[in-house]
Amino acid sequence: MKIAIGADHGGFELKARIMAAFKDCKDYGCFDPEACDYPDYADDVAMAVAKGDADFGVLICRTGIGMSMAANRFQGIRAALCRTVAEAEIARRHNGANILCIGADETEDKVAYDMLNAFMSAQVDEATRHVVRRGKLERAKRLSDFSLLAKEDAEVWAAIKDQVEQEDTEINLIASENTSSRAVRLAAGSVLMNKYAEGYPGKRWYSGCLPVDAAEELARKRACELFGADHANVQPHCGSAANMAVYLATIKPGDTILSLSLDQGGHLSHGSPVNFSGKLYNIVPYTVNRETECLDYDALEQQAMEVKPKILLAGASAYPRTIDFKRIREICDKCGAIMLVDMAHIAGLVAGGAHESPVPYADFVTSTTHKTLRGPRGGLVLCKEQYAKALDSAVFPGMQGGPLENIIAAKAICFREWMQPEMKEYAAQVVKNCKAMCKAVQDRGFRIVSGGTDNHLFLVDVKQKGMTGKDAAAALDNAGIVVNKNTIPYDTESPFKTSGIRVGTASITTRGVKEAEAAKIGGWIADILSDITNVELQQKIKAEAAKLVAGFPVP
Repeated sequence: MKIAIGADHGGFELKARIMAAFKDCKDYGCFDPEACDYPDYADDVAMAVAKGDADFGVLICRTGIGMSMAANRFQGIRAALCRTVAEAEIARRHNGANILCIGADETEDKVAYDMLNAFMSAQVDEATRHVVRRGKLERAKRLSDFSLLAKEDAEVWAAIKDQVEQEDTEINLIASENTSSRAVRLAAGSVLMNKYAEGYPGKRWYSGCLPVDAAEELARKRACELFGADHANVQPHCGSAANMAVYLATIKPGDTILSLSLDQGGHLSHGSPVNFSGKLYNIVPYTVNRETECLDYDALEQQAMEVKPKILLAGASAYPRTIDFKRIREICDKCGAIMLVDMAHIAGLVAGGAHESPVPYADFVTSTTHKTLRGPRGGLVLCKEQYAKALDSAVFPGMQGGPLENIIAAKAICFREWMQPEMKEYAAQVVKNCKAMCKAVQDRGFRIVSGGTDNHLFLVDVKQKGMTGKDAAAALDNAGIVVNKNTIPYDTESPFKTSGIRVGTASITTRGVKEAEAAKIGGWIADILSDITNVELQQKIKAEAAKLVAGFPVP
C-alpha cells in the first residue's frame, strides 16, 4: 500500500516516527521543524490521494483539526480526524475515509500506529445504507460545486440552485439535452477560460498558450480516435457554427445545398430562411415519404441529379429512424456533391456503436458535443485529410476569434469518457429505453411518426387526438415531464403550435433508468395526453415522477 504522509511543524516528529514504522510512506513535508503553514502539506497529500498516486493519506498537526479541514476542500477526499483505533476503523469502513488525520499533541505513538493499521486494513462496507450516505457525502446535493456563489452573488446562485432542483425532481425528455459528468462540468468552469488562444496549438497569436495547447491537442486527438476521423476541429462554439465552418470552407454564397426541410425534421442551420444558412445559400429542401414518413433514397437521388447541389446535407434534429450513410455517399458520388453529415443528435449513439457511423462515408461530419454525447455545450467538425487546412482556416480566422479553451478541455474529457467500455452499454440502453417508452405511448392509441423509432427520440402526433403540440407539452410540463412541441412531417399547424411533440431518452438513461421505468413514463405521458385539462392528474403524476427519479440521481 502506498501512503502519502504530511505534517506541519507541530506534527513533524510524529511523522518521522510513523515513517520509520511504516516503510510504504512517501513524505510530502514538512522537512524540518521550522514554523510552517499546514494547508500547504494538506494540499499536496490530498492531491496525491485524489490522483491515485497514493492509496491512503496521513496528515498530522497539533490537533489534526486544521489538516482535516484543509484536506476536505478537495473533491474525492474524505479526511477523518480520529482519536481512537475504533474511530479510525469506522471512518474507513462506514465513511470510506481515505485520509487519516492525527493530532500529535493528543495521540501517543502506539495509538497512532494502531489507528493507521486499522485504517488501512478495514474494508469499506458496501451495505446499501453506507453506499447511499457516502454518495450523498460526495455529491452534497451538487450544491458544493457552486456554494461560494451564495455569498458572492445570491441571485445567480438562486438560478443555479433552481436548475439543480429542476434536474433532480423532473423527468427530462428533451431529445437535444443531457446531463454531463462532474468532470466535464469542472473542466468547463476551470481557469482555462482565462486564456485567449486565437489560432491553433503551436501557432497561436498570443504567447503563454502551452497549457491550453496541451488540452486542445488532447481533444483533437481523442475526437479522431473516438470517431475514426482523419482530422478534427474542436473550436466551434456550437453545432450551427460547425455547419457554418463547413459551408465557408467549401462553397460560396448563393451556391446550392440540398438538405432535409426543417418541418420534416431538419435543423435551422440546414437552410431555414430565418437562419444565416437560408439567407446566404440557395437551399433546396428534400422531404420524407408522405406515407412512410421515412427518407426515400431513390427520390432523394432523383432530386439530387436534377438539382446538382454543391453540398448534400444529411442529418436531422427530429428524425426517429436510422440513416443509410452508404446510400447517401453513392448519391453524392453520382451528382458530384460534397457529403456533409450533421450527426449532432446521434453522435453518442455513433460513438457507442448504436448507430452506423457516417465518418467512413462523409467528407465532413459536424456535431454538437452535448445531446447524446453528454459533454459540454459546443461544436465539433470531423473531415477527410484533404479538407483539413480549408476547414481550420474557415474556423479561424474565417469565423471565430479566441476559442473557449475551458469548453475544449471539457470536450477532451467527454471524448475520453466515451472510450470506456461501459459507454457502449449506455448507447444501447438509450435506444432500448426509447423503444420501450415509444411502445407504451403507441399501445395507448397515439400515432407515432414513422410508426416507431430506431434511435434516441420519437415523435407523437397529438393533433390526431385534438390538441396542439404546444398544449400537450404544457400539460406534460405541469406533471414534471419535460418534452418540446415539434412539427411533424407535412404539418398543417403553425410552427409555434405544431401537431406533435418530440420525446427523447438520452438524459434519463444517463441517470440510470432502464426499460421498465421508461415504459412507466410512457404510460404517464399517455395518461396526461388523454386528458390534458385534468390538473389533479397532472399533480398526482408529478409527485410520482419526482419519487421515481429520486432513485436515479443526476451525475
